[in-house]
Amino acid sequence: MLKKIALSWMLIGSLLLAQKVTQIKFEGLAHLSPSVALEIADIRVGDQMDSAKINQSIKNFFEQGYFKDIWVDKQGGVLIYHFEEKVAIANIQVKGYGSGDDGEKLLQSIGLKKGDLYDDARIKKAKKTLISRLESQGYYDTVVDVTTTPVGKGSISVVFDVNKGEKIKIKKLNFIGASELSKGDLERDLANQEEDFLGWLPFLNSGDVKVDQLEYDAYRVKDTYMKHGYLDAYVSKPLMRVDYSSYSAEIDYQIKEGVRYRVGEVSIAQDIEGLDSEDLTSDLSLRKGHIFNITRMRKDMKMLQEAAGNLGYAYAKVSPQMRKNAEEKIINLQYIIQSGMKVTINDVLISGNDSTKDRVIRRYIYLAPGDSFNATDLKDSKRALGRTGFFEKVDIQSQRISADKINLLVKVKETATGTISAGGGYGSYEGLMLNASVSDKNIFGSGINASLGFDISAISTNYNVSFVNPKIWDSMYSLGFSVYKKEYEYIDYTQDQLGGSLNLGRQFFRHVYASVGAGYVDNQSTINEDANDTYFDALLYNDQYQKTSLFASLKFDNTDDYYTPREGMIAAVNFEYASLDGDDFNATIGSGEENGYGEFIKASGKFGLYYGLNDWIDYDLILRFKARATMIESGDNEKLPIGEKLFMGGIGSVRGYDPYSISPLIDPNDPYSSRKGGKKRASATVEASIPLSEAAKMRVAFFYDYGMIGEDSFNEITRSSAGAVIEWQSAFGPINLVFAQALDDKIGDRTSTFEFSMGTKF
Repeated sequence: MLKKIALSWMLIGSLLLAQKVTQIKFEGLAHLSPSVALEIADIRVGDQMDSAKINQSIKNFFEQGYFKDIWVDKQGGVLIYHFEEKVAIANIQVKGYGSGDDGEKLLQSIGLKKGDLYDDARIKKAKKTLISRLESQGYYDTVVDVTTTPVGKGSISVVFDVNKGEKIKIKKLNFIGASELSKGDLERDLANQEEDFLGWLPFLNSGDVKVDQLEYDAYRVKDTYMKHGYLDAYVSKPLMRVDYSSYSAEIDYQIKEGVRYRVGEVSIAQDIEGLDSEDLTSDLSLRKGHIFNITRMRKDMKMLQEAAGNLGYAYAKVSPQMRKNAEEKIINLQYIIQSGMKVTINDVLISGNDSTKDRVIRRYIYLAPGDSFNATDLKDSKRALGRTGFFEKVDIQSQRISADKINLLVKVKETATGTISAGGGYGSYEGLMLNASVSDKNIFGSGINASLGFDISAISTNYNVSFVNPKIWDSMYSLGFSVYKKEYEYIDYTQDQLGGSLNLGRQFFRHVYASVGAGYVDNQSTINEDANDTYFDALLYNDQYQKTSLFASLKFDNTDDYYTPREGMIAAVNFEYASLDGDDFNATIGSGEENGYGEFIKASGKFGLYYGLNDWIDYDLILRFKARATMIESGDNEKLPIGEKLFMGGIGSVRGYDPYSISPLIDPNDPYSSRKGGKKRASATVEASIPLSEAAKMRVAFFYDYGMIGEDSFNEITRSSAGAVIEWQSAFGPINLVFAQALDDKIGDRTSTFEFSMGTKF
């Protein structure tokens, strides 16, 4: 550019004496109007001809990025600017990169798209981006050629022709000098690991070299040593030796481990009013006598920063001072907290919510303009928004606008809340089952949840309508009602119900919710034609009654996400008092027995604990523990209808068995006798969930289920199962594909190896 400017002024410089500019012309402009060009040139008619000023004007034009060449002519007092503009990109095509539009989407992410002006620097950056991305996928020596073809006047077509290199497999990692830590420990956190046996299978390591991560792997090895107390460990940059005949590689790390340190004295230095250093020290996870662990130290620093943040110090800094004693192999720690100024909230700015109203989002933000900053409130606000299920992603950042004021930038990415849900399974009795519903958790962005559902399976015909407003007039109160018509053919009887309920709830404290309600059900149950048509079966399964109920519930929920929580706990207890009125079958057949319908109390509870290990092992592994229990109490001389009793099996209890198939039997000695249901039921589940495809929002969870049920005690019947669940956050809602194996099934049990559901949580 400077060379072109110099050549221009060699031609006209001698003519610029004391002349004045009488006219300014622009030729070849397309992207800029003459008035805008005049502002950029910053030269006016009547100004003196000034070579330095004209030189600067040319620089100003080049900075706009539109022009390939610029030169200036002078005709008397007339300045004529000539422009040769860059051509526009009419089309971009990426060949050989991947399937579909992957390559073009990647280029768009760096700002190169159709309609942009062709620029050599940006094209070089695009080539580098494509190569880097392929290197991260294990391709070595990738070549990208760029060809351009004119398209009409002023436009070109750009083609990136990608010739993928070969994938290099890591056959061996050598940690030369390592003796105190095992190879498995050192390799666990690396991006580049040895190829596993059958490494082509999902969840196993393929051994592909990720070139872009090699330089960072040395720091990961160093970090592993720091987690085990080796503060003086030296780890060299990796040396990769490639055998191009087999496209395999060995990677060497030179290591000097040094000594292992334990923690000596731990202290905190701070002068923040309201913070007690002794209390903070007792909350530290890295304490005197422990082997030094860099991960625990970082966790403690974060805790101290949050403690200062809870008192309004949004920009508090925690600096660890480490004093090593190599002879005694001890490291003394002192955390220095620098508070800075107290900060207040100036404004809360919300973005990304195309549907959800601002006021709905503000319900769940515990900081408002004028409040003092509080780190816990900020964290809880993010979790509360995640629990709504309205958003795929929630991010809350602080924007400093002065020394003592910040704006909160609440950025959300909405997810589909209106869903068409489906579920089903396959069993030896039910065969294929399907159901569907239409629901929206966030109607018109109002936060109101409504649904309309129906069941289309061969053994059921169900309809339901429900409506829940979780924040009536933006208050702490909620209101909900439901109406349903249900006809379901169980294994031994068919239940026909028409019912509804009304609930009023309130939020107490930040994570505690309570509700009360009332319900009514008209039940007509009859024995199936193919059931054992005995007196006892008829007595058990023929129930015609009306039930009036009162409900009460209490719930605690501090999880961080609605569908895939990685942190927090759910605990709930529910109570139902029910009064039954109807004609008992005993009276119908003239048995003369006095026991009939009466009253009962049902108590149930559930507990869920979620823990993500990403901070510990740098991998999105989620551990889950879930438990449920239900107990019913009724009078000794009062009949409890079969429709109110408890059964077990299927999703929500013990997978691997048909739904409602596990139950006490009329004749315990006959495994094929009719099921009479129980009064006590409990189940527990342990799960480990790992990512399957982040792009498709799919995970896989491995589980173990254990359940028990009985009439007089919980453990009269026990069953267990194990298996895997593919969890998919689809555009239609959450879908779970369950593959289960019954572990201790007995003669007469109905087992099922596959089920699927949609729209469930917990």
